[in-house]
Amino acid sequence: MTEHATESRPGADTGRAAQRVSTLELFFDLVFVFTLTQITVLLAADLSFATAGRVALIFVVLFWMYGAYAYLTNQVPPDRPSRRLLLMLGMAAFLVCALAIPRAFDDGGVVFGLGFLGVVLVHSALYTRSHGRDVVWYAVPNSLAALSVTAAGLLDGPAADGLWLLAIVLQFVTPFFAEHGPRRRDGREAAHLRAQLGGLNPAHFVERHGLLLIVAFGESVIAIGIGIGDQPLTAGLFGGAFLSLALAGALWWTYFVRDEDRAEAVFTATPPDRRWRLAMNAYYYAFLPMLLGIAALAAGVKKSLGHLTEHLHTGPALALAGGVALFLAGDVAFRTVLRLLPVSHRAAAVPVVLATALLGVHLSAAAELLALVAVLVAMLAAEARWAPCTTADTAAEGA
Repeated sequence: MTEHATESRPGADTGRAAQRVSTLELFFDLVFVFTLTQITVLLAADLSFATAGRVALIFVVLFWMYGAYAYLTNQVPPDRPSRRLLLMLGMAAFLVCALAIPRAFDDGGVVFGLGFLGVVLVHSALYTRSHGRDVVWYAVPNSLAALSVTAAGLLDGPAADGLWLLAIVLQFVTPFFAEHGPRRRDGREAAHLRAQLGGLNPAHFVERHGLLLIVAFGESVIAIGIGIGDQPLTAGLFGGAFLSLALAGALWWTYFVRDEDRAEAVFTATPPDRRWRLAMNAYYYAFLPMLLGIAALAAGVKKSLGHLTEHLHTGPALALAGGVALFLAGDVAFRTVLRLLPVSHRAAAVPVVLATALLGVHLSAAAELLALVAVLVAMLAAEARWAPCTTADTAAEGA
């Protein structure tokens, strides 16, 4: 079969139902999740609000381009040598960014920015395979964002933070250029452009992001080993490790047992001209707090397992509770965007989860971990008992 025949046409789902996430894409995700590992290291080294803010800036910028690559490989599968080699170059550029993260706001800022520019340029080169000259509407704002981050590496303080914020603004306006730029240049209808942008394979797109979450959960498991370190292997230490694993398992259950298959069904039923925005809202904006929550939780576990019977400082206690709360808030947003019901149990659990930080500060790390697991188990049990799985449209039909 010729290359032209196998190229997926934007806006068309025909012939793409069998597309699955490739091992190279999973390899790519493993490299990307190293950025999450480095963010956890940065946060664990200084559990302060200032560091948390900078961690958020770094990850928002990086996850934008991860989402761009997930969208890209959905439409341009890495099924031939030239594409595989370019994707590996993108992996190498992400690795440069990851290695520079701990010093991104110090002497490593320029290195981080140049690595990020490499991420953008490789993406732009691959993107021409599905959108041709329209790549300019992505490449220009994304490149300007990378240059803004690189310039931030030459400055300190508020000026550097301002350039990072400018990079995020440039990324967030990119979809506007994608939807309206080609229309102004050659008069293509807006509906046609939206259908082209929404020409995603739902099964592949949902599976790709689910696998990313699985790999990210691995960070919370690694944090258990780091948190234990070389401490004596006592029954109490194993109890804390099992509680940490149970906490990660409850978060896994929260997303994978009820959300993933239903999300794929919603995507499949959504017309291509509406699927683009749905993908942005569900798998970028809602996924951001979920992934940041996993990073914060991992940092909290690292700082807490060695002090299970002690009162925690405010930072580790908030990292544990705040990480779980962030994940739940992101999942509530995810369900709301996709109109997956119910959301009330999970929304109600967010403030309760945050309140468990008081247990860590005033009682012990073990008490906080136990309370977090108990809240999540109670939430999931109540949801399974009293709230059937529906979509908003299904609920409306049955009313």
